Amino acid sequence: MADKKIKSIKSGKGKQPSNEQIVSGFNQLRQEQRALMTKIAELEGDQNEHRLVLETLNEVDGERRCFRLVGGVLVERTVKDVIPALDHNKDQLAKLIETLNKQVEAKGKEINEYREKFGIRVRGEQPPEEAAEHKKSSGPGAQGVLVANSSGLESVD
Repeated sequence: MADKKIKSIKSGKGKQPSNEQIVSGFNQLRQEQRALMTKIAELEGDQNEHRLVLETLNEVDGERRCFRLVGGVLVERTVKDVIPALDHNKDQLAKLIETLNKQVEAKGKEINEYREKFGIRVRGEQPPEEAAEHKKSSGPGAQGVLVANSSGLESVD
């Protein structure tokens, strides 16, 4: 339902949305991006665990027994049976992480478009015009230099 609200706000159909609706839509987009980032971090942790287990199992005899949790059930297998399954799962995790990274990138673009459309600024952020002016005025030739003289410090521009 909230997704429909954002789409109707973004489409610009009908009357101008209220400030509360705009902020709510923006916060929802940011929350969706955070959720994707959290899921990526979780999957990267799982991928790292798979890598560590594979490194450990590669040093072990292939006929040795090992136990694997599959769907909440602990099953007994041999190392040579488990390694291909773990390797496949690790590859699938990598593909899923890549897909989620693309979704985060797309969500970031969507957030930026939304910000530009409604002129949203995050607290503490400079407006784009001021930021551009600040960059121009803070170039290497525009910095003030402090020079010491016998009477104290003097600012030279």
